Amino acid sequence: MHPDWIIPDWPAPPNVHACMTTRAGGVSLAPFDSFNPASHVEDDAAAVTENRRILRQWLPAEPLWLNQVHGVAVAEQAAGCGSVDAVLTSPQAAACDLISLPTADASISFAPNQVRVVLTADCLPVLFCDEAGSVVAAAHAGWRGLAAGVLEETVRAMKVQPERIIAWMGPAIGPSAFEVGPEVREIFVAQHPLAGIAFRPALPGTLDCAPHKWLADIYMLARISLARVGVERVYGGGWCTFSDKSRFYSYRRDGKTGRMASLIWRDEG
Repeated sequence: MHPDWIIPDWPAPPNVHACMTTRAGGVSLAPFDSFNPASHVEDDAAAVTENRRILRQWLPAEPLWLNQVHGVAVAEQAAGCGSVDAVLTSPQAAACDLISLPTADASISFAPNQVRVVLTADCLPVLFCDEAGSVVAAAHAGWRGLAAGVLEETVRAMKVQPERIIAWMGPAIGPSAFEVGPEVREIFVAQHPLAGIAFRPALPGTLDCAPHKWLADIYMLARISLARVGVERVYGGGWCTFSDKSRFYSYRRDGKTGRMASLIWRDEG
């Protein structure tokens, strides 16, 4: 495993394994340099395939790649679908699809050696497990997914008591760089008055010289969302993908760029 990749610092049980890739360790050329495992960002297909091959050698199985759409659907191994994963917890629940990837922004596994993954480049990746190591999950949470409840849906899909769940937040855009309009703040405050503390005014000259904008703390918003459903043991946070160009991809900073992969799986224990 590349030494620059991130191993979560959290009290997960010994049979739970997780990591997050960075820009380092792959073969992609600029602007995707160098470890881009995302196949949907116009990177060279051969480079993406090689990057995934490099990643796969550290994993017990091929990850369940998702078609992420900033929604709340959670993919899970479905009975009767063989090795195909179906979207089970979605307002538009899908059947098994032998051709396309599951359209979902989170996935869970109750079985050993099934790797769950989300791809991000400013949005917040959140990895989950329970204290017994019986279930793992990965969620992709941009502000739209957070507001819609993707973290809450993931917790519900895990089917364990929330107080038994441990969560880790990987690198995302930091609170000094995540500029949003007033309508975004209004959405969150309408859901929970406490969300107001996750926003501060973007002063003229801070980013785009627009005093009507706000700077949002996506890590705090995620903690508030998780606390609402009883998950208090939350770790990680503190990075800024926008500010650290040498280590992280950032869609907001660069536009055309790669993605980091956040992965989790469990063994028999």
